[in-house]
Amino acid sequence: MQQPSPTLFFGLNYPPETTGISPYTGAMAAGLVRRGRDVRVLAGHPHYPDWKVAPGYGQWSRRENIDGVTVHRLRHFIPSRPTPMPRAAAEVTFGIRQVLTSWGQPAAVVAVSPALISSALVRVRARLTHPDVPFVVWVQDLYGLGLAETGQGSGIAARLVRLIERWLLRSASMVVVIHDRFADRVHYDFGVPLERIAVVRNWTHLPPMPQVDVAAVRHAYGWGEDEIIVAHTGNMGVKQGLHHVVDAGRLAHRAGEKVRFVLVGRGSQRDELAERINAEPTTTEIMPPLDDKAFAEVLQAADILLVNELPGVAEMCVPSKLTSYFASGRPVLAATDAMGITAQEVITAKAGTTVVAGDPAALLEGAKGLAADGEEAARLGENGKRYKETVLEETFAIERFDSLLADLTSVAAGQIPTRPKKSIKIGTPL
Repeated sequence: MQQPSPTLFFGLNYPPETTGISPYTGAMAAGLVRRGRDVRVLAGHPHYPDWKVAPGYGQWSRRENIDGVTVHRLRHFIPSRPTPMPRAAAEVTFGIRQVLTSWGQPAAVVAVSPALISSALVRVRARLTHPDVPFVVWVQDLYGLGLAETGQGSGIAARLVRLIERWLLRSASMVVVIHDRFADRVHYDFGVPLERIAVVRNWTHLPPMPQVDVAAVRHAYGWGEDEIIVAHTGNMGVKQGLHHVVDAGRLAHRAGEKVRFVLVGRGSQRDELAERINAEPTTTEIMPPLDDKAFAEVLQAADILLVNELPGVAEMCVPSKLTSYFASGRPVLAATDAMGITAQEVITAKAGTTVVAGDPAALLEGAKGLAADGEEAARLGENGKRYKETVLEETFAIERFDSLLADLTSVAAGQIPTRPKKSIKIGTPL
């Protein structure tokens, strides 16, 4: 009996990385396997957000099976400082490794972006060797917009990135985005027809959260009963603008306010934040990344869960932490652009409040105001949980993605050219 052709996922990040895009790519691939698909992944070695290869990894090539998914790890350049040019070099070397690996005969190809440059290289290869195979770009962040909003790209380099992104998205059989606002940007900014854009929302990758002993958790971390705990989780990068949170903690310390800001995780800005915290008294502290159990406990033991963004960041991404925040049942405070995607998501879910980005005083006052009305805070938290259960649901997302792939492969099967096209063989077997 002939085995079904595999669906190939190409993504720089994959579990066991626990933050960013990785959990969604891993969960989607595993979910599609549960639905009967043969899924194979070409991924980098775990390195994010520390930007160094995780212990036990780093081989030139490595194969493993994770939740039924065949994962082929490819070694590539990893910069110690992820500024734009070194990151571009990382994507180029990763893309070259993907291009030079044999793909077999896939039923569909899914490129996860970011990484944009490696996805574009994969698209070039797909056009040469698999021109009739459906090609899907799964957009988690808008790359060019991100460079512009964080002030990391300008001039010729920025224009080149935008041209690459435009070509990649317009050449795809289908562009899958994680928010309606992304769909609008992809359509109006890049000219992708609406019929080739689909929205598949992200979800929380944590298991259902059991009730925790809040008092015990707070005591274990040294948090006072009368303190307002404002927790920020996930990556500590440029776009989070967390130096403003350190400054908000400094204002709280000076005023004698019992507001503690807790930054959980790691990232490219972590060392700089630690230096800023040590330079002058602040109520802001840093905690290392936590396992799923401890992470869920911290989310539920905090009074407020924080999304903090650099001023100007408005359209480039939907913070993945929001899905876990909503699942916890705690109110959300978003320091962000009032007209941006993050603010829209929090307001649509009726799960919290927003303050202007980049203003430590407004952040401190927002936290105090949200904590002052316990009944309202509880209502906002319950709203977020309901939104997660009815809108941001993993099973629905996987079913939607599976249905899109089924439609694309069915159409492709019905349009096989009568004269076969020449196939170019590249690389070693996957």
